[in-house]
Amino acid sequence: MNIPLLDRSNYLKGLFITAKLDNQLCEEEKEFIKNISDKLGFAQDFYNETIRGLLSNNYLLDDPIKFSDKKIAHSFLKDAVKLAMVNNILNEAEINWLKKTALLNDIDAKFIDENIESFKESPKLLGNKDFALFSII
Repeated sequence: MNIPLLDRSNYLKGLFITAKLDNQLCEEEKEFIKNISDKLGFAQDFYNETIRGLLSNNYLLDDPIKFSDKKIAHSFLKDAVKLAMVNNILNEAEINWLKKTALLNDIDAKFIDENIESFKESPKLLGNKDFALFSII
């Protein structure tokens, strides 16, 4: 699938938002986002600069993200849930934001709960570098 540039930007922006919502940024989260950033074709300088100032970036608003295609939205939400859980700190702000993004993309909020449960039941999947994005590119 050819992902439009706006959706690529929103995908990465959404991951940055997800990582920022718990006010912590661990190495696993950085690596997770870096892998997706590379796959989406973003320059390493852009990633490095954004990640360096992520937690203090007041211009990165946490508005829900709308994608042009439901497949992209599903992929993003799966990856974002995985990212939110990779540091073993899943808070209400992350869950609420993910559910708002799901609803904006006409996806039932239960989709988020189901993915959270799936990763809780198989925590080994959190370290897996098999991202949902890879299945649609």
